[in-house]
Amino acid sequence: MLQTTTRRRMLQAVGAGCAVALAGCSTERPNDLSVTETQGADGLAPAEEVDVDRIAADPRDIPEPIARDTPAEVDVELETREVIAEVEPGVTFPYMTFSGQVPGPFVRTRVGDTVNLTIRNLAESGMVHNVDFHACRGPGGGAEATTVAPGEEKRLRFTVTYPGAFVYHCAPADVDYHISSGMFGLILVEPEEGLPEVDHEFYLGQHELYTEGETGEEGHHEFDFGRMAAEDPTYVLMNGEKFAITPDGYDEMTVKTGETVRVFFAVGGPNLGCNFHPIGSVWDEVYQQGALASEPQRYVQTTPVLPGSATVVTSTFPVPGDYKLVDHALSRVVRKGALAIIRAEGPENPAVFAPQAGA
Repeated sequence: MLQTTTRRRMLQAVGAGCAVALAGCSTERPNDLSVTETQGADGLAPAEEVDVDRIAADPRDIPEPIARDTPAEVDVELETREVIAEVEPGVTFPYMTFSGQVPGPFVRTRVGDTVNLTIRNLAESGMVHNVDFHACRGPGGGAEATTVAPGEEKRLRFTVTYPGAFVYHCAPADVDYHISSGMFGLILVEPEEGLPEVDHEFYLGQHELYTEGETGEEGHHEFDFGRMAAEDPTYVLMNGEKFAITPDGYDEMTVKTGETVRVFFAVGGPNLGCNFHPIGSVWDEVYQQGALASEPQRYVQTTPVLPGSATVVTSTFPVPGDYKLVDHALSRVVRKGALAIIRAEGPENPAVFAPQAGA
């Protein structure tokens, strides 16, 4: 029996959805996309019992900035887990993950560090997995050396020699299938001088799901290889669940007005990039494609992030309210679920923003 006591389902029962209006458009399912009208002729199997209450990575779960000025050895453990979890209430899917979350754990290093990686594939897994680090110079980014069958464990050492924010992902023969199912994450390689200090850092990742069901159709959604080949996703998600990091989901990106915020944003894909945009603000700084050795662009409204790449952006929020982080291919937001929200709390600031009463 599907668990019915998750925090998100309880929120839905008391009217969740009303707080994630997108610039005048509701993120609730439009009438022309009702479950009845989108349901396949044969329907779906009932939603399955979930293995984890939450698949979405906590956006605050980031190692502290590196304070040392010399290289070190960094131990990294990744456990490949295949789990059933909810995409949204009433919709389950068989995810493949690094350490039970989407995106996988944030890895933080500095130029010159040596990464001591341990990758472990649980015995109950049904597939072979591995990991390709875009920050690693070596065959397959380490994929060949880290290929693990169920019940196996392998180790790899590599030195990070260039700065930036880089994607890592599972890379077997069906690489697109594994990434789409959730197997991607981000490794940060700080420059030798470190990064400028900010008040908050958050970690988000976008990917798309291809399933046999339609968006919002309750039941258990199995993977659909035909839809993936056609690049026609059922969902486009930030942190693995529809509208996960929002006040109606996990309300975890809260700041005070005037504070500086840095967002590390990885796009797993496997096929779609992201047009990353903060509704109600701009990106004060953008390190395109995570290129920390380059000068940042300033005051950017929307920055493209390619599949298999990342960006590092900063912003401030001088006025209180909810700031929606979206893929500005907006059907992916309204119809598919690609949305996260930063909530800024503090006094009103009429010098910057002052709604006026009608005449």
